[in-house]
Amino acid sequence: MSLIHLGVIADGNRRWAKERGLPSIEGHRQGLKSIEKLVNGAMDAGIQYITFYVFSTENWGRSEKEVSYILKLAETKILGYAEKMKARNGRMVILGSKGRIPPKLLTIIEKAEKITEDCDGITVGFCFNYGGELEIADAANVALEAEGKITPETIRKHLYHPEIPDIDMVVRTSGEERISGFMLWRSSYAEFMFIKKYFPEMDEDDIKTILKEYDKRNRRFGK
Repeated sequence: MSLIHLGVIADGNRRWAKERGLPSIEGHRQGLKSIEKLVNGAMDAGIQYITFYVFSTENWGRSEKEVSYILKLAETKILGYAEKMKARNGRMVILGSKGRIPPKLLTIIEKAEKITEDCDGITVGFCFNYGGELEIADAANVALEAEGKITPETIRKHLYHPEIPDIDMVVRTSGEERISGFMLWRSSYAEFMFIKKYFPEMDEDDIKTILKEYDKRNRRFGK
């Protein structure tokens, strides 16, 4: 069974920086380079969807300096990355709540998605201001208003970017073994893999390692 959708919990940026005597912001900067490497590896491997967990609703509780840097990094990098994706026929989407995101960044996000909306190659998703429970609650509220009822089918129709399929494999870096609310609905039957490397250390070869591990799994879906 081929791996169609890979989910990545991008963890360990700050620890990677700390161990090298660098400020935490350098870990986030290096993490962006790892994203590009992993996307390149995923494209070469024929993976159709790859989604990164980059900023959770809980991350607002970090220091004001770090949060401000992450927001500024998003503002300055998203459009350029969207153009890179378009050049390779890749689509970019942002999944998460619009609450608390500054208006300027919201405008940039909408523009970035517009740039790649007609591309039909790999879809790269970024969970930004994302919470798994919040996504389900938001979908349920919309389903109740639009459909008049809440069922698994109506919730699925109103998830963030509902066209994105369930996750086949969830990978978390940095040695932590939890999912921290990452795509709770779509990962209900996902395989899980926990990697000791910090996220800034990840590159194209890790996609090959992930695929080898995935090929060993026997996915029965309860049958």
